[in-house]
Amino acid sequence: MRLLVPYTAIVLLLACPLQVRAQTDVTKRFVGTWRLVSTTAAGKEDPNRGAHPTGLIMYDAKGNMAVQIQPDRPRQKYAGAQPTPEEAKAALAGYTAYFGTYSVDDKAGRVTHHRSGNVNPGGMGDFIRRYEFVGANRLVLRPVENQNALTWERISP
Repeated sequence: MRLLVPYTAIVLLLACPLQVRAQTDVTKRFVGTWRLVSTTAAGKEDPNRGAHPTGLIMYDAKGNMAVQIQPDRPRQKYAGAQPTPEEAKAALAGYTAYFGTYSVDDKAGRVTHHRSGNVNPGGMGDFIRRYEFVGANRLVLRPVENQNALTWERISP
């Protein structure tokens, strides 16, 4: 029995780098900056975002991420130094901005955004999306709770 414990420990130590490498290889596909190509809400244009919203999502190799999506609909400038409640509401409608860390579950085909900061105070915590890589430079993200889709294209360094 005393010989079994050291051998088991050696086997586990040798197996761990293989598991870490497999996770790293999957995560490496996310790493980089991606530009928003299209977005749909239940297969249709989202009226809060317009036909051609713009945005960026960034994933780094250390597990950090950030995203911003700006609607292409007309947004009025504030009349004064501080927005009125109506101006603030109109400015934020359709705008997405949050940051945090991320984790990838390759077997389930999901990426989880662990949001620690968000322009929407009610949008903190985990946000799980299904992912699909389309070729080397396209990424489609879909929330697990609906059929919305965001298509991203990798920005070359």
